[in-house]
Amino acid sequence: MTTLKIERLGQQGDGVAPGPIYAPLTLPGETVTGVVDGDTLTEIRIEAPSADRVQAPCPHFKSCGGCQLQHASDAFVADWKRQIVQTALAVQGVETTVRETLTSPDRSRRRASFAARRTKKGATTGFHARKSDAIIPVPNCTLITPALGAAPDIANALALVGTSRKGALAVTVTESLDGLDVAVTGGKPLDGPLRIALARVCEDHKLARLTWDDELIGMRVPPSHAIGAARVVPPPGAFLQATLHGQETLTNLVTDILSSAKSVVDLFSGCGTFALPLAQNASVLAVESDAEMLAALDTGWRNAQGLKAVRTEARDLFRRPLMPDELSKFDAAVIDPPRAGAAAQIAELAAAQMPVIAHVSCNPQTFARDAKTLCDAGYCLDWVQPIDQFRWSSHVELVGAFFLPHMRDQRR
Repeated sequence: MTTLKIERLGQQGDGVAPGPIYAPLTLPGETVTGVVDGDTLTEIRIEAPSADRVQAPCPHFKSCGGCQLQHASDAFVADWKRQIVQTALAVQGVETTVRETLTSPDRSRRRASFAARRTKKGATTGFHARKSDAIIPVPNCTLITPALGAAPDIANALALVGTSRKGALAVTVTESLDGLDVAVTGGKPLDGPLRIALARVCEDHKLARLTWDDELIGMRVPPSHAIGAARVVPPPGAFLQATLHGQETLTNLVTDILSSAKSVVDLFSGCGTFALPLAQNASVLAVESDAEMLAALDTGWRNAQGLKAVRTEARDLFRRPLMPDELSKFDAAVIDPPRAGAAAQIAELAAAQMPVIAHVSCNPQTFARDAKTLCDAGYCLDWVQPIDQFRWSSHVELVGAFFLPHMRDQRR
């Protein structure tokens, strides 16, 4: 057995000892023993625990791979995620105020992806074990909303009719205002008998919608979501913020940053998370590559009351970013790119000298890279707000408020 001192947490939430040696489920300052296997410590025993170590709220934590940090106090996790953002900015030489992390409550995840497989005795559903394809049933999961508690029974029923014992389904379940929206991948090819069996599952479990490898099986009622003053029915599998708390927090931050704008461009708009709330006070152009998401946004806007004009444009912003002459028509921008960031579009925003930019990101490293581009172009990064929608995970989101100097002075 080897004795090690844990110095810090890595990006994936594992403890890191000199070497580096990675020790899962450990915390900085702890003395641990175990067997070194390559760059990983196994058979870990905590000899001197950290004051930040707590009893995990879920009894399945050690076996389930869904959470990485239930063994750490909430205060520790919030501060660690804030430090991730601070470090990413420091690497790029960007200085700003990084606020305290805002964390979504437990049992608030409205969307989760379950693994389901047939067994000799029926079927089993849960989350994958740590670094394994084994499925761990997780009754009374501490992450998901109570409505998603019905998901394992639904996934079991789907596995019984839709897969063999050699395969496993990926069953994504989303809570909507109208019931559960279920999207399945990895099952048998659709044929007549399977369609009938799946339609029966949809009816028996009173699902709002069921899709199988992107093909609609049944829709008892369109699964809608409240976004600002609108109700939107996203296409199956479309991106949504993980928690309502996260959606509301992000929306409030973005609308505050852009409060003085009368015309806004929403880049990577999705189904309108920001475009529709912003339309309370500003006209909006929503730009997104997925035409189905834009159609859902447009329908939601048309059926809402009291919103200003919202236009949509289907466009690949990685290959064809909006150029300065197009951006000059707007007072402000919100940009919420995928994890890879949006280096090309950020460069054009900087060249256009867009007065105000609200930058939403799910990757502190690419955000910091893009923040440096804007700051080098004369922008002030007023503040950054970390947000923890994915509680007990290593994932962190954030919002950054960028102003040209004269706009920042006006706000003060």
